[in-house]
Amino acid sequence: MKFRVACKKIYDYVRYDLKEIAFPSSLPDPPHIKPLPKLTLKDSFLVLKKASRLYAASWVRDIGPELRPQDYKKKEGSDDVPIAGKGAPKDKEPSTLEDLAVAARGGMETLRPALQRIYMTRASAYRDALRNFIEGYQEGIQEVMEKKENLKPQDGAESPKRSP
Repeated sequence: MKFRVACKKIYDYVRYDLKEIAFPSSLPDPPHIKPLPKLTLKDSFLVLKKASRLYAASWVRDIGPELRPQDYKKKEGSDDVPIAGKGAPKDKEPSTLEDLAVAARGGMETLRPALQRIYMTRASAYRDALRNFIEGYQEGIQEVMEKKENLKPQDGAESPKRSP
């Protein structure tokens, strides 16, 4: 009997506890979550096919005029006439948000220069603001020093001394 109990405990340890120690399971899902049905082999293939096509399309080098407008400004065979983009005014600069959105669609190649441009703009604005603050502060100190010099006694007049 004792041998049988020992074998059962060893069997349970290997079956449940050792498996949990070697490969711990995650927390169970909450009771309101219903597990999704498993995909059939055909559905799995279709998902993999669509995902691989989208992934391959993201690696294309020629990303088109909407992502690189400078490369596609002129129509082939026209005389220096830029292509009008969807009725937008020709002189209008894209906003920072629009620029980032277009660059993000182009991938890391186009996103990095756009982010560098934004950071450089912010850095120059911060530098200019700091420079203006320092100049204003120095002017304020200069005014205070001039007022103090004007308040000092002039022409050798001595200020009253205290007697100890």
